[in-house]
Amino acid sequence: MTVIDANRMHEIETRYPEYFHRSFRQRFGGLIIVIATLLYSLYAVWFFDLPKLFAEAHWERVGIYLSQWVSYDVQPEFRIGDDGSIDIRYPRFSPLGDNPHPDWLVNNPDGSITVSISGTSRTVTVSKSETIVTAHGVSVPVELSGGAPKVVGPVPGWMTVYDDNVLADLGFAGNVSISVDRVKIRKRFIGWANFIFDTQSSFFDKPVGEAISLIVSGPRIKPDQSNLSLAFDDIWNNSEWQHGDVWTKLFQTIVMAFLGTLLGALTAFPLAFMAARNITPNRFLNQVLKRFFDFLRSVDMLIWALFLTRAFGPGPLAGSGAIFLTEMGTLGKLYSEGLENIDNKPREGVKSTGAETVLVHRYGIMPQIVPVIVSQTLYQWESNVRGATIIGAVGAGGIGLKLWEAMRTNANWENVAYMVILILIVVFLFDAASNALRHRLMGTKAH
Repeated sequence: MTVIDANRMHEIETRYPEYFHRSFRQRFGGLIIVIATLLYSLYAVWFFDLPKLFAEAHWERVGIYLSQWVSYDVQPEFRIGDDGSIDIRYPRFSPLGDNPHPDWLVNNPDGSITVSISGTSRTVTVSKSETIVTAHGVSVPVELSGGAPKVVGPVPGWMTVYDDNVLADLGFAGNVSISVDRVKIRKRFIGWANFIFDTQSSFFDKPVGEAISLIVSGPRIKPDQSNLSLAFDDIWNNSEWQHGDVWTKLFQTIVMAFLGTLLGALTAFPLAFMAARNITPNRFLNQVLKRFFDFLRSVDMLIWALFLTRAFGPGPLAGSGAIFLTEMGTLGKLYSEGLENIDNKPREGVKSTGAETVLVHRYGIMPQIVPVIVSQTLYQWESNVRGATIIGAVGAGGIGLKLWEAMRTNANWENVAYMVILILIVVFLFDAASNALRHRLMGTKAH
């Protein structure tokens, strides 16, 4: 065991003061950061009143909206006449078409009608005098005589009685609204109704094999058009899903992002050379251009889109212009900062040969700045594909406006899901293409 005397200890402390005489920040900096983060978190909880926010939030709506993303419902209505007849009606533009005969609706010999909501465990039987709702292992009769429906026996927890209406909540499978003269049923199905062919198509409600056979080798439905062409027209012009309009708007969004980013990059590139202090030794010009870039970046792309839609009207031109202005400021700043951080030795070496300014920039600057330009431009292009969706919602064209219109109806959530999935696929593809192109141009291997 080595014993260190006082002189040797003093010598070590003098040689390595950073270990033996640490400052207050070095000793307590980590603890201060933890305490500050904790205090800020508590402040945020108080400022946003998070306990009240979470307590009053309508969490049940999350499940409703998500279920509507992956399902659709059919709403038959049974109207009971004074003579005891039961008339079945469906809403306009029902997913079942104009003349529905679903197999889950059965006419009984006694004149009543039984609707299977979910197999045999959840059913509704409608007759002229009562409606029997079977769910959760019990059958609850509801009398339809008098001025209001009356539940016979105890009222289960999944059934709510109002003054002139009884509502039975059957969960994801649907619900039943019962009044004296009518019973309205909402039956839910998994999937997207009529995604390929709508109810007006000649191929609607045909089995897959029959539809394919008819398209490939069947007799012509319209003498002047082949079945394949007719099927494509029916799909493209599907009135419920509007595939043609959705894909056209999606293509507009992609074009907006590409055109705006390309014009922004082409404009920012020469301006960045004038804004860089080491390239253009003119302080006034440097500062004017840098403040110009700051101004363009400080106004959000969404605000630019609002201004331009007022100037040029709604459409993709306003969207492309908004992206162009934003990218000119963002890329101009990034390019100029990249130029200011280059190594001047290659540039001075090319200049010493007597080369012209263009050649000095080409061989002394560009090899150093190209990786930055490529990386940042491709990243902004990829990001603008997402941004173009947002600005479309304010009238700048593209799929964003169509997505916003579907959300505003609060009833077409399956269409919202369709467009969100398309946007995600496009973003993933552009991300992969951007990474591949970046690595190819920079000569590195993608991981």
